[in-house]
Amino acid sequence: MKETLDNLSIGNLQLLQAENGYRYSLDPILLARFVDLKKGSRVVDLGTGCGILPLLLARLSDSPSLIGLELQPELAARAVRNVELNGLSDRVRILRGDIRNIKDILSVGCADLVVSNPPYRQPDSGRISPSDERAAARHELAGGLADFIAAASWLLKNGGNFAVVYLVERLSELMTVMVGAGIEPKRLRMVYPHQGEVAKMVLLEGRKGGHPGLQVEKPLYVYKNSVGGRDYTDEILQMYEEHPA
Repeated sequence: MKETLDNLSIGNLQLLQAENGYRYSLDPILLARFVDLKKGSRVVDLGTGCGILPLLLARLSDSPSLIGLELQPELAARAVRNVELNGLSDRVRILRGDIRNIKDILSVGCADLVVSNPPYRQPDSGRISPSDERAAARHELAGGLADFIAAASWLLKNGGNFAVVYLVERLSELMTVMVGAGIEPKRLRMVYPHQGEVAKMVLLEGRKGGHPGLQVEKPLYVYKNSVGGRDYTDEILQMYEEHPA
């Protein structure tokens, strides 16, 4: 499969991506900037794709241990190469495995923070991409929402956090499944394309064993409010800087 080598300004990361397969979007950038990453946290990313989330978090923190778990063999191999390309092999580790078999892969309570940018669509929702990489990234073909959250609950120590970026239209399901897995929603931020439009995405953080009490943060707008405008807002542009103001 043909690949491209792309530069990301955050931490001067370089990323190999499939030319016509899975390619990262804005979502992992939003999630990396949303998480509350404590000093020395042990992090696991479920469904890491090309490895962008653990690489971003490695650049943005001093975390000594970041693990990306990926099922698709080509994506997992590409993620390994991306880790090596960016000189982060001492802190970032890529594992190939199925989140549904998490108990055979990583030990219980091994993570302070679990992050995920999981597939948003159910198998019967919308057109499935002919690209295997894109299809698995967008549709729940190898594990659904409940599987991702069950894996997160297994990995988290008590008091650890789970952070996810997801579709607003499935927010009620997301929160219900999290609570059922012992992860209490604690912090939420809606993501809007433009001011005056409905929210499309949501950033949500929950705490394993946490007490009820949800904080809703200010809205996040992606694009400047011009008709058909695709220019990023200042806040989004700052997210691409190494140390936003």
